[in-house]
Amino acid sequence: MDQFLLGYLPILIFIGIAGILGGALIVVPLIIAPSKPDPEKLSAYECGFPAFGDARMKFDVRFYLVSLLFIIFDLEVAFLFPWAITLTENGAFAFWSMMAFLGVLTVGFIYEWKKGALEWE
Repeated sequence: MDQFLLGYLPILIFIGIAGILGGALIVVPLIIAPSKPDPEKLSAYECGFPAFGDARMKFDVRFYLVSLLFIIFDLEVAFLFPWAITLTENGAFAFWSMMAFLGVLTVGFIYEWKKGALEWE
């Protein structure tokens, strides 16, 4: 039983070091860093717009389109890594399934491109 528990010792050491390092990285800046807040630092950040003005102002929907495109292609990469690693084990069905997935994303990307969603003026 002692030999079995001894196998978990490196994990416990790793968790202990990570906890100590994490706590130190939180506490040390609180002690060392200067705290001189000014109105500019305390103002709200609003995606490139000035912080002064009406909160109900309209802004361009392209901010949303760019963020959605980023999420789509970010998810594509998240699916491609595990697929590429297990491709030799899964065979032709996995290959053609991913090609269909990439085809749908390509059609969506071309549609966005033709609609002008990627043009920034």
